Amino acid sequence: MLDFQQIRTRAAKRKGGDAVLASLLGAVPDNATLAKVPDDRVLSTMAERVFAAGFVWSVIEQKWPGFEEAFLGFEPRRLLFQPDDFWHDLAADRRIVRNPQKIRSVRDNAAFVERVSKEHGSFGKFLAAWPADDQIGLTAYLAKHGSRLGGNTGQYLLRWLEWDTFIISKDMSAALRDAGLDIAESPTSKRDLDKVQAQINIWAKETGLPRKHISRILSMSIGENHAPETIREYTGE
Repeated sequence: MLDFQQIRTRAAKRKGGDAVLASLLGAVPDNATLAKVPDDRVLSTMAERVFAAGFVWSVIEQKWPGFEEAFLGFEPRRLLFQPDDFWHDLAADRRIVRNPQKIRSVRDNAAFVERVSKEHGSFGKFLAAWPADDQIGLTAYLAKHGSRLGGNTGQYLLRWLEWDTFIISKDMSAALRDAGLDIAESPTSKRDLDKVQAQINIWAKETGLPRKHISRILSMSIGENHAPETIREYTGE
């Protein structure tokens, strides 16, 4: 495998220097802080990432205050007490994006959050306790037990909650393949995902960098060379 410092040097050169690259990596995540995140904020973030999937993110962001009102502040227990008519009426509610399947996922994920919270004290505590070196296991759990949380949606959910997450984007996959990792162009099999996890863990141990930063450096080292301003706008950091 290519030494990670070579990948970082290439990324820095593409972005205009190491200082610029460092400014694009964002804050260092601390998984332990998720223990303090209340369940309503977890469910809100779940819903936001589900509704944003395949949609224009900026539209969802602009409408989000309306989502918060329509979904009763995303309080899981309160939502679970609502009758079927409440959920049926949301399909005509102009405050939100009226997608019946995604609306239904909020109800399902409210039940998911509530189940996990009862077992672990809160969903945030569950996330805080999950081993940092097993993101693939965590995203598989989210995909199996949650609603519409598979694929990149689960990864973006963790990133938005500020769990130390790598995003397996097209550019990140290309960078891993370029570095010598034997995976498919779009790694989705358990075999390939385990390989990605293992390599990221190796680099995290070698460099002391959070997995989020390793992921971003990989993505910025190859592919279309987006301007720093574009990256900041996309990541919100």
